[in-house]
Amino acid sequence: MIIVGFGSIGQGVLPLVLRHIAMKPEQIVIVTAHDMGRQEAESMGVKFVKKALTRENYRKVLEPMLGKGEFLMNVSVNVSSIDLIELCREKGALYLDTCIEPWPGGYTDPRLSPSARSNYKLREDALALRNKYNGGPTAVVTHGANPGLVSHFVKDALINIAKTVKHNADKPRSRTDWAELARGLGVKVIHIAERDTQVSTVPKKVGEFVNTWSIEGFVSEGMQPAELGWGSHELDFPPDGGRHDFGCGAAIYLTRPGAGTRMRSWTPHEGAYHGYLVTHAESISIADYLTLAANGRPAYRPTVHYVYHPCDAAILSLHEMAGKNWHVQKQMRLIMDDIAPGGMDELGVLLMGHKKGAYWFGSRLSIDEARRVVPYNNATSLQVTAACLAGAIWAMENPESFVVEPDEINYERILEIARPYLGEMVGEFSNWTPLVDRHRLFHEDVDTRDPWQFKNFRVS
Repeated sequence: MIIVGFGSIGQGVLPLVLRHIAMKPEQIVIVTAHDMGRQEAESMGVKFVKKALTRENYRKVLEPMLGKGEFLMNVSVNVSSIDLIELCREKGALYLDTCIEPWPGGYTDPRLSPSARSNYKLREDALALRNKYNGGPTAVVTHGANPGLVSHFVKDALINIAKTVKHNADKPRSRTDWAELARGLGVKVIHIAERDTQVSTVPKKVGEFVNTWSIEGFVSEGMQPAELGWGSHELDFPPDGGRHDFGCGAAIYLTRPGAGTRMRSWTPHEGAYHGYLVTHAESISIADYLTLAANGRPAYRPTVHYVYHPCDAAILSLHEMAGKNWHVQKQMRLIMDDIAPGGMDELGVLLMGHKKGAYWFGSRLSIDEARRVVPYNNATSLQVTAACLAGAIWAMENPESFVVEPDEINYERILEIARPYLGEMVGEFSNWTPLVDRHRLFHEDVDTRDPWQFKNFRVS
């Protein structure tokens, strides 16, 4: 196995790989641009290669390491997923990533249109490989916590809602079955609703970006246009919205960065909160997967997007960065060993519009539990690394599937592998809507025709 990238996710997944996959440490090679984690890897007997992969050198570096039946796990940033998938196909190697990454500039090059630097475009490019090639070894794309794990949460949540409201339907066996179930239940909106309450014992300094997972990854996705799957129930197109003129048509974008776009959402522990509409692949893939078409138009599709409230230090870091016109701070600090006891990452999916109103289902993982079950992780990273492990095992069990998204994978198998590392699994109904208390202090421009309109979730 070659692990490309060794930040918080690479370091966190390594002990899980060694624990669950029949592989000796000397069979694993780390290829990374930095020295982070070198001591950890070498103490386990894993080879560590400090080498930044570029468009010019990635083949020269990786080709000697790759062979038929081997595995490349890409948990890096600024390394093209498309190029690595094609290389793995040539060599007969399996592949998994947590995000479809471009080479540097693909997210933030101002010469590119918002559509051209969107996750929608990256997803279309990855799926186009299916038509370019006649199959190949399995390449699981976007299988971290989110994107990835949350697609499996959606399916479990739909089954739970159906049982509660006594919706008579056979267990879904196809993409159409899942979409029919979502439509039959009346699901209009799906939020990936996440609140991170982990706190460092070391306060954030001025000029420093602090986060619980990859800062480069968070900054790059936060500076992309805000993106969302666009539902068939929506009555008003956003004034700053844009449509793509290619591909599946399941998503739109806003002409503003995700890290500058706030939304209302809800989780059981936090309650109502404001988070960021950060672009993620699952916003597009879930919306596309649950689309029912009629006469070339969507007869049914939920609105789907991420609403992320990162740890409080990351909120301060984003505020500072935005004030510098989106130039990231020179100092960066990932918090791990210095996280105080008691914080958690509450990550799940919030399905809204059905008979019971809203239903949140997901993982409530504390830093204390994360430290108990596996080393080199915090609550945020473990939700990602558990999904990486599950996706890798699924790929090994299904080695000839070529390019595959989380939505197309057996959700029960993935959750069976990941559950021991997800803390408390919670499912809770709520009567919350984005219109609760909206006129308590000031009159607001809301759409009272339907509480589940996108307009009502936005924070002006």
